[in-house]
Amino acid sequence: MTPAPGAGGEASRKKRRRRRPRSQTTPPTQQNSESAPATSNAAHNPAQKPAHNPSKNKNKPNYKNGSAYAKRVDEVSAGGLVIDQSGTKGLLIGRRDLKDPTGTRLLWSLPKGHIEAGETPQMAAIREVAEETGIQSDITRELGVIDFWFMAGGKRIHKTVHHFLFTEVGGVLAPQITEVDEVGWFPLEEIVGMLAYPDEKKLIAKSGEFTA
Repeated sequence: MTPAPGAGGEASRKKRRRRRPRSQTTPPTQQNSESAPATSNAAHNPAQKPAHNPSKNKNKPNYKNGSAYAKRVDEVSAGGLVIDQSGTKGLLIGRRDLKDPTGTRLLWSLPKGHIEAGETPQMAAIREVAEETGIQSDITRELGVIDFWFMAGGKRIHKTVHHFLFTEVGGVLAPQITEVDEVGWFPLEEIVGMLAYPDEKKLIAKSGEFTA
């Protein structure tokens, strides 16, 4: 039978038509969701916390161990300026400056030390002068009180120092071993210029004339 016009053509076209692969018929939205990583929604999930990053806080100051929380310690000392029997010289102690690379520079100051239990400032001052310089002395009058702050051993030290004027009454000049490097008598007019610490300079400068 002769096929109707166009019938064979339509049938042949149907035979030549190729079926599209199933994967190509998948909707784009579904394909994207299937190919996305399983953790892609972690950043949008508020219930999930970000992993701890220790490097984030490595530069944060540790105030707990810093000076803001350093323990305060109060210290009280006594000492002062001893004038020799001639009334023309004053007694100073010298300690090596640890910041001096040559190790030869001396920091001159007034002899003084801690007040021990049961001592008055006057008693401690006389004892400390004798221990640090070898010189025995009597107190003539008070010179004043200095107080200042400094850090040491992780502590904030508030130090108060009672100063007196002394007169030499005996002894042999000798520096205290392990505590003082040198001791010496110096003309009274040079004392202020030789003192290494501003507070002591100011105290002696305003103390007026010294008499034995």
